[in-house]
Amino acid sequence: MRVSVIRKNIKFTPDSKRVVARYFINGDERTKQMVIRIMTLNDKQVLETLEQTLREFARRHRNISAIFLRHCEKIREVIENMQIDYDTLSLDRKMLIGSYCTMEYAIESAAIFNPSIIEDFDQTGLEAGEKRVIISFRATGEGHISSIVFRRGILDRDNNLQVMKIGHHIDKAEIIHKSFFNKERFLLKLSEMHTQDKYITQIMQDLPDEFEYAVLKNIVNTGLNDPSIREERRMALNEIIWLAKSFYDLEFKHDSDITERVIFPISDSESRGIEDARFVRFTDDDGSSRVMATYTAYNGHTILPKLISTEDFYTFRVMPLHGAGAQNKNLALFPRKIKGKYAMLARIDGVNNYIMYSDRVTQWNTPILLQEPRYTWEFTQIGNCGSPLWTEEGWLVITHGVGTMRRYCIGASLLDLDDPSKEIGRLTEPLLSPLEDEREGYVPNVVYSCGAIIHNNSLILPYAVSDYSSTYAVVDMAELIDALKKSK
Repeated sequence: MRVSVIRKNIKFTPDSKRVVARYFINGDERTKQMVIRIMTLNDKQVLETLEQTLREFARRHRNISAIFLRHCEKIREVIENMQIDYDTLSLDRKMLIGSYCTMEYAIESAAIFNPSIIEDFDQTGLEAGEKRVIISFRATGEGHISSIVFRRGILDRDNNLQVMKIGHHIDKAEIIHKSFFNKERFLLKLSEMHTQDKYITQIMQDLPDEFEYAVLKNIVNTGLNDPSIREERRMALNEIIWLAKSFYDLEFKHDSDITERVIFPISDSESRGIEDARFVRFTDDDGSSRVMATYTAYNGHTILPKLISTEDFYTFRVMPLHGAGAQNKNLALFPRKIKGKYAMLARIDGVNNYIMYSDRVTQWNTPILLQEPRYTWEFTQIGNCGSPLWTEEGWLVITHGVGTMRRYCIGASLLDLDDPSKEIGRLTEPLLSPLEDEREGYVPNVVYSCGAIIHNNSLILPYAVSDYSSTYAVVDMAELIDALKKSK
């Protein structure tokens, strides 16, 4: 039974004007030569060069002088190793040095795709049938480096979306690293990452059960500075510090609009991108709620599933996920506990859908096989398209299937409310397939989503078009549920 889908005439497209001021360094030796040249300038030349730079770039970034100073501070050690007294440098000279350590990066010049949508915390001042929403996107720029960006909008009673105007500046958050670690959990995650045991033992054996990040960093740096270090040991030490840096908090300034906040790769674990965040409004047993998302951190050779949570979209806590089930991509958290436990969908083998339960939201083990590819349009793999949605008839799971020519289609399944390891129904045909005008893009023949909501008895389904742009569709819930119940 084919379910009717209404595609809405709205499109989110990449905007190369949205740039962030990013830290840039070309290696210690080239940086030293750059600093030497700047030190030959007299104060007047420094001021003239700095003022010219500020005229060109100050209007493009909020408080760019503070950014320059922060980036200069990042190479303080390099400067001091040149026998330069860092503290005696003038503010102008520090800013000028920092400007040479800064580059603009167009965060969504290549694509804005794989959206998810959630209810905003603030639902005041709306008319009947309206809902304020926040939409997240995977934004991709040069070098295929991905970050998370946001848009805010209002859905009206006819499910039309009014998107709020975006801000003029892009702000990265301040980062606050976790200071203390539990040794047992840290060792467990290193084991899951397949870091070589002999190097783990050498580093970790003398640390206490609760150890400081600074102590670990000093031990690792001592090993890395050994001129005779072997490559496999270097890789293991980098993985240890890489994991430690994966725990952090992000804090955005309160004078920034949500459209101006970008969650940009910060830690080494995600240096090549933050992929496919699946945001969900999670309600705990005591009625409190927060927004959480699973995403994939990628550093060019290793994937690390991570969890991000927030209660206000200004402060975010970021943590790696642990356990045998926290592998591969495609994890999606249920919006509430089931029988007192957190629940998660996953595709740990890259092919099939699994479900897991846990007492801790960051610890996932014992995945249970939930769904295997059944229909031709999902023979390559089946996975989720975001967190399950509660309905009176069951948990609605929007899925994706990959078929011939690596074409991605969107489907739907219905799971039992009390025991979601039981499938009630699954659409035999795709809910959404790439239309002729949706086939071209960064990755052709793909429609994909990272999260939907239910509004006005309709499924509001944002989706990406061939990994380039995004739009959304509306599906009548009664028709969809009826089709799912008849499909079994």
